[in-house]
Order: sequence, then structure tokens, then C-alpha cells
Amino acid sequence: MRVYIGTDIEGVAGVVTFYVQTTPGNPGYEGARRLLTGEINAAVEALVAAGVEDILVNDGHGPGAVCYEALHPAAKLLHGRPLALRREVSAVVETYDVCMMIGQHAMAGNPRANMNHTQSSATIDRYTLNGRPIGEIAQFALHQGALGLPLIFLSGDEEACREAEELIPGLTTAAVKQSLSRNAAISLSIQESHRRIREGVRAALERQQREPIPPLTWPGPYVLEKRFFHTDAADAAEARPGAERVDGQTVRYRATEIRDIIYA
Repeated sequence: MRVYIGTDIEGVAGVVTFYVQTTPGNPGYEGARRLLTGEINAAVEALVAAGVEDILVNDGHGPGAVCYEALHPAAKLLHGRPLALRREVSAVVETYDVCMMIGQHAMAGNPRANMNHTQSSATIDRYTLNGRPIGEIAQFALHQGALGLPLIFLSGDEEACREAEELIPGLTTAAVKQSLSRNAAISLSIQESHRRIREGVRAALERQQREPIPPLTWPGPYVLEKRFFHTDAADAAEARPGAERVDGQTVRYRATEIRDIIYA
């Protein structure tokens, strides 16, 4: 089995506050990067123990956050800013069998979720796909699903885990912190977080052998709406080919293929 791992930083235990911990140059950022890399390594340890020989990790946080020099030696890292064209990345990812997510957060607007947002915490109010609110978990699962990869494991805060379980029945999750508010949470210890991730990855692989989760797909055609906090961001989005202005803060996109629209 070949495993592709998507990562983010806001769902990691010990990372609970925007900007201080999630933006380069701020005092908590380097520590947050180490915490993320530790959780990735815990997942890789479990994969190696299960006999997985090809593990590709995508450094998915906006400015990049994985500590390359501390990454588990069995993993390869997909990184760089700006990243390669999506079609080139997809050509690599579609050769893998299943995908996982480490350090994930809930979608924007979840009142209980620590560090909730969708794509940009500074500009995006919400995404909806065919009238259904979606966040980064659905974006990742649907995009990889179109490439033939099922999402079989996710770690993050409790609300991210709940969101993922509702999206994909049978998905295995590992909650590493309890959300209290957007900028506060109760984190498990590093050791316990890593233990839960290792156990979750092991259980996900075993479950996939017994009861395979299929790739996530939704029927098209697709209508994606992005609502921004401010009109100037909507102005810029409206300038993109195929965009339709809905109102002062909302832009709409249409497509017949999910891969053409899910990250619009």
C-alpha cells in the first residue's frame, strides 16, 4: 500500500492560537512546526510498522510548516512555495492507494471549533458546494477521491474529527485536543497525542482491509460559492475566468468536474 498524507498545523495538539503560532516570524511558529512534525512522524511510525513502504507527506499549511530536517526517514516530503501546478501534483498523488490527514481543523463558522476557518482565516467567510457548507476536509477528500484515493484516517481537534466522520462514514479519527473556542482548547500531551495517532493509523489500515472505504465522490455538475468577509476580496475573485458575482461578498463558480472547482 502507498499512502499519501495531507497536513495542516491548526489541528495539532498544543497549537491553539492564530498568528502567534501559525505565521512565520511570530514567537510560537517554530514550536508549532515541531509539534506538527512530531504528529506526522507518529503516523509514519505506525505506517512503517504495518509494512507500508511508500509514504508521501504534503506540507499543506499555507506558508509551509513541516520541519524537513526532523521528518521521519521513511517519509518523502512534497513541499515548496508556490507549489507545483495542481495537475502535476495530481499526477503524482493518483499513483497512491489511500490518503490520510494530520493536524486538521474544522470549517469556518463552527462555534465550538478551535482555529476554525476555511482556506483563509483573514478573507473567507464560508464555502458552499451545491448548497452544502464545506471546509478543507471535504475539499481534500473530494479532490483525492476524484483521483481514486479514499480518505481513511484524520487527526485534529474534536470538531474536525466530528466533521470528518459525518462526511465519510466509517472514517477512523484521532482527536488530540478538545475545543473550547476559536483560540482556546485543551490539548492532550505530546506523548498521548502521538499514541492516539499511532493507534488510529493502525486501526484505519486494518479496517480498510476488512471494510474498504470508497473514494469520496459527489454527483455533478458543481456550483461552488465563496463568501468573503470584505467586498475587495470578492472584487479580486470576480476577475477570475468563469467567476460570477452573486452579491457584494459572494462569488460563484460552475464546473462539471470536481477537480476543476473544489480549490477555486
